[in-house]
Amino acid sequence: MTDSLPAASPDTHSIHPATRLGLVTLLVSNLDDQLAFYQRALGFHLRWRDGNRAGLGTPENDLLQLEQQPGLKRYQGTTGLYHFAIVFPTRRDLARAVARLFVLKITNHPTDHINTKTTYLDDPEGNGIELYAESPEDGTLVFENGTFSAHRTDGVPSDGREPLDLEALFALLTPADRLDLPIPTGTRLGHIHLHVRDIQEALDFYHGLLGFDIMGASPRFRMAFVSAGGYHHHIGLNTWQGVGAPQPPADAVGLRYFSILLPDTQTLAQLTQRLLAAGQPFNQLPAGLLLHDPSENGLLLTIAP
Repeated sequence: MTDSLPAASPDTHSIHPATRLGLVTLLVSNLDDQLAFYQRALGFHLRWRDGNRAGLGTPENDLLQLEQQPGLKRYQGTTGLYHFAIVFPTRRDLARAVARLFVLKITNHPTDHINTKTTYLDDPEGNGIELYAESPEDGTLVFENGTFSAHRTDGVPSDGREPLDLEALFALLTPADRLDLPIPTGTRLGHIHLHVRDIQEALDFYHGLLGFDIMGASPRFRMAFVSAGGYHHHIGLNTWQGVGAPQPPADAVGLRYFSILLPDTQTLAQLTQRLLAAGQPFNQLPAGLLLHDPSENGLLLTIAP
């Protein structure tokens, strides 16, 4: 395998540029503990609860749905969720979120990707989470010659994986800023990053079948990014659990599915026809089409509210 970007066919279908992500649904072993964590540590609103299921997010939208099933446990070395990423409206909102984690002494890893400011952490059951804010005014992070490179607007080089300047981030806050407030309106699911068994196979599905554009691929780093409408990435793909990694067992905690929001019924109908023509199995649900990528990661194609 060479360090090169897979070429797009001239007749490749591109998914509608207004496509974005909606929410993540996780299977959990302890719903009460997970609800307590997401509300206390991250400020998610508890929007609803129905028995062993619950939805959390902003006042307007679910970003996360949790479903408790008995006997679930964490497995290593499988495909599935690497992390889901919550994007805040502003850097100041991110500063509140990161400061909250430090006050609560929750381990996290602030990182400067140049075009985004971010931190990484895990929930109590080992699901990866990224919190970030866009910062394109600082530069861009791109794939070049099979690797990553960051282009700062001030000309200073970067690998795009520097420690985040927390002093500068927290300088955005004032003594009046409360750290215990729920996440603000406008916070959304920015992207999701998946463990897959094979990068090219995953690209054939997300790019070749669904029509997401390839934003970058690096065999050297064993990863690729795809997106709609020119966004830096809506879906990250990696083989860091090993090429050919198996899918999680049926009793595993973790990803059940993530939702892809399409702008209208016409776009969903067009994708449905593509799936049928390709012989791609899916289940027709009231909310949309539930299907699985070749690594058995679940996704729901649905129409944006």
